Amino acid sequence: MISAQKTIDKHAVASAFSRAAQSYDAAAALQREVGERLLGMGSMHPSRQVLDAGCGTGYFSRRWRELGKQVTALDLAPGMLAFARQQQAADDYLLGDIEHIPLPDACVDLSFSSLVVQWCSDLPRALAELRRVTRPGGLTLFSTLAQGSLHELGDAWQQVDGERHVNQFLPLSAIEAACAPYRHRLEAVCRTLNYPDVMTVMRSLKGIGATHLHQGRDAGLMSRRRLKALQAAYPCQQGQFPLSYQLVYGVIYGD
Repeated sequence: MISAQKTIDKHAVASAFSRAAQSYDAAAALQREVGERLLGMGSMHPSRQVLDAGCGTGYFSRRWRELGKQVTALDLAPGMLAFARQQQAADDYLLGDIEHIPLPDACVDLSFSSLVVQWCSDLPRALAELRRVTRPGGLTLFSTLAQGSLHELGDAWQQVDGERHVNQFLPLSAIEAACAPYRHRLEAVCRTLNYPDVMTVMRSLKGIGATHLHQGRDAGLMSRRRLKALQAAYPCQQGQFPLSYQLVYGVIYGD
């Protein structure tokens, strides 16, 4: 079993996502799909102040503002936060870590964090922080990736050089355990995207900054020879190269 706690180089993660700020929105179709579903889980809640924790380019900060909310955008990556500010996505901007949110207790009505907490070292702490800054009666909404995500790519790399070269995400049981102290609801969904070739698979990950590995960046993976070997090892279905995401949606109620 994978521990609910892992060591992650937050500076490296911030740098990877800062580099992706300009390309992110063009590559982030799945992220928008997941975020829209998560937003819908809280859109009817009578909240006024929203924290977008891990705001990225500010796409969902803007979406919450369109619903009449006052939004604070928080991100670990300076490049992402600067991009969100340039887009005037939120009302306020904070550079910070979800595991140490630089806000006082009970200061927002709703905390929203879509496909971010998988980059945290300690999921229980991240959820506790989101819960801490949310007022009684409020909601904490999060989505994340679970064990089994990107398994096609990991399996193919395993055949090429014996290493998986993809992040190992928490099992659903660990996510459930992190939510156990609170009244909550979880939904687990598998979503598979298809690509015309392996290079497009890799570009889809690079475009959203997700090429950083929890254990450190891999250098020199994509020589022509290695790409050819990876393509040969990758499962192909009717000319399409699938990449699966094990998605978990969570609602924590602020009783």
